[in-house]
Amino acid sequence: MADWKTNVIEDTPGIQELIRQTKTIAVLGIKPESHSQLPAHYVPAHMAAAGFDVIPVPVYYPEVTEILGRKVFRKLTAIGRSIDMVNVFRRPKDIPQHVDEIIAAKPKSVWFQLGIRNDDAARKLAEAGIKVVQDRCLMVEQSRMTR
Repeated sequence: MADWKTNVIEDTPGIQELIRQTKTIAVLGIKPESHSQLPAHYVPAHMAAAGFDVIPVPVYYPEVTEILGRKVFRKLTAIGRSIDMVNVFRRPKDIPQHVDEIIAAKPKSVWFQLGIRNDDAARKLAEAGIKVVQDRCLMVEQSRMTR
């Protein structure tokens, strides 16, 4: 696919438009309330407070059944409804194991949080027609829009 690069969003207007088109965010790697000081908890909490439908998909914490008062799903493909964005809180080296599942869940976009970049995974997702943002904080970018 020659045009996959058009699905890699790096400019502010493109990022803002992506956020505007987003209502439902599945958070892969979300942390429970016991880790509220970590970005993998407070960023999704901010997005939920801002009116987004946040769907928790933790990788660990098998005993946790709810995060942010919402039912936990163990797989993106188990959510069973459309997802606008998958917000990823995983180390770059851990992302490849999730790529096929992300593609199968058919989100409109995937957002790798600040400090997270995996160009190979981003390319595969972009080639599958999914918009990708890397190494940006969703909370910061969303907050910028409301100022």
